[in-house]
Amino acid sequence: MQLIVQQLGSMFVGAIPTMILFVLLVMAYQFLVQGPLTATLKRRRELTEGAMEAAQKAIADAEERTAEYATKLRQARAEVYKIREQRLRQWNAERDAALDAARKVAGQRLSQARIEIEAETAAAKQAIQASAGDLAGQVVRAVLPVGAGGSR
Repeated sequence: MQLIVQQLGSMFVGAIPTMILFVLLVMAYQFLVQGPLTATLKRRRELTEGAMEAAQKAIADAEERTAEYATKLRQARAEVYKIREQRLRQWNAERDAALDAARKVAGQRLSQARIEIEAETAAAKQAIQASAGDLAGQVVRAVLPVGAGGSR
């Protein structure tokens, strides 16, 4: 057993330089590799988060501008619709005025034509009444024999 303890003791003594070298290697790794790597990853994460925040801000700005444009577009459409309605009302008023004028002119022509027809009718009635006696005489002469007052 003493031999085993002696062998273990010599093994531990032989392992001390290896342990010291391992500790130095771990410290060198911490100082040369892990420290700069951690700093680089931290800076990269900050940059990524900053870019994400900037992108979210840009998206919010774009949505705000889109809402503004949509509002302006609705206002422009409403204005165009108002102008269109105003023009339609104006055109309808002009058309109605033209129709009223045409109706008035047609009414005047109709009244004048009625007056002329009534005058012609009255003149024709007078002519018929004036010639009724002559026509009656001609009918009597044409129908009755000559001896009874006819013309045959």
